Amino acid sequence: MNDLLNPVLDTARRRVGTTLRRGKYTLDALLGAGAMGAVFAATHRNGMRVAVKVLHKEIAQVEALRSRFLREGYIANRVQHPSLVRVLDDDEDDDGTTFLVMELLEGKTLAGAWLEAGRQMPAPQVVAIVDGLLDVLGAIHAQGIVHRDVKPDNVFLTDHGLKLLDLGIARLQSEARMTASGAMMGTPEYVSPEQAGGLVREIDARSDLYSVGAMAFTLMTGHVVHEARTPMEGMIFAATKPARSLFDVWPGAPAGLANVVDIALCFDKARRWESAEQMRTALANAMRVSVPMVVAGGEARPAAVVAAPAPPPAPAAAAGGATVILGSDVQGQRKG
Repeated sequence: MNDLLNPVLDTARRRVGTTLRRGKYTLDALLGAGAMGAVFAATHRNGMRVAVKVLHKEIAQVEALRSRFLREGYIANRVQHPSLVRVLDDDEDDDGTTFLVMELLEGKTLAGAWLEAGRQMPAPQVVAIVDGLLDVLGAIHAQGIVHRDVKPDNVFLTDHGLKLLDLGIARLQSEARMTASGAMMGTPEYVSPEQAGGLVREIDARSDLYSVGAMAFTLMTGHVVHEARTPMEGMIFAATKPARSLFDVWPGAPAGLANVVDIALCFDKARRWESAEQMRTALANAMRVSVPMVVAGGEARPAAVVAAPAPPPAPAAAAGGATVILGSDVQGQRKG
């Protein structure tokens, strides 16, 4: 359907040019919109440029969903890491509009960079990105937080490094669960078996590492781990079928790199990497390089790395993927 007919986008577009908190924030441009809310480039009355994430009014009326929206700021600020987006404020307008104020990023999503690269990125560039991602995931895991929606759309590339976005469905392992038992949340192309199967209590840091492995698999080869015709079928495959090896779609992959990815993608989470730091170390050892800070541009390709075969036609793989929620309506999109 043409997005001009999408009522969510239509409502969000009508907000452009309006203000929040009696002129405190002016919404300058729409950056993205989804089921949970919309993100705008905005200007504070003192001239500071920010991003404002506005919760849809109908969602804000459900206290559990409003709390889940606001908790993104609390989680981000609980973990002090340069690769997390700073949440500067949360507030409510006079008409009840709930919103978060965040730092405004300049750059592009990893999904966008992957598409620009022809849906296939050089292995050294992917290794650099994954290294930075594992660094920030290690920091949030150390605080008992699981992201639960690691995917290229949620990684933002800037000239100063990467940012991990959208902690809206992240879960504190020590807290009483906010998700109904049996609800499936995540993106089919990257979701772990336990999360796809709705085994909420089984989700832990290793679930995120599965998603990192699936993401690396797709970025380098242009294929998704499980080829599926619909998001629902993708969820079923993720919950019931072991992932194929990186060698299955890239026979010439460096053996060490393939081993790191394949271990991350083990169906049995007990056989995956135990921690982000362990996976990060194994990845660096496999490539036998000092992994630099990732930037939006390309990286030199060592002669030892054999290029992956050409990716399949565009419909067969989508780096971003839609977040699927069965049993709970919560997730919005972020800027990018």
